[in-house]
Amino acid sequence: MPHFHIEYSSNLEDAHDMSAFCEALRATAAGIDAFPTPGIRVRATRVDHYAIADGDPAHGFVDISIRLRAGRPSEVKAAATEAIFEAARAHLAPLMANRSVALSLEMRDID
Repeated sequence: MPHFHIEYSSNLEDAHDMSAFCEALRATAAGIDAFPTPGIRVRATRVDHYAIADGDPAHGFVDISIRLRAGRPSEVKAAATEAIFEAARAHLAPLMANRSVALSLEMRDID
């Protein structure tokens, strides 16, 4: 496993192809040795109710949560986190060039 859960603000629904975003993250994860390909799961959930920063409804967010089985060394997890975040940033760059989008990522071990 890792399981990727992406939450994104509903105002990005028509502005970005979230299916393509999921596929970009899946492809990046599949290239990381610490992530066994058969266990990779990527899903995205639109969030309809949210408040961001100064309340401007044009602001958006993409929050990525990665859950994985414990046991990987911290340096392996740090490198994987960096690779996934860079893939996300690159894929979202055209969107982020034209509007305010907060991008965040967290990786955590689960039992």
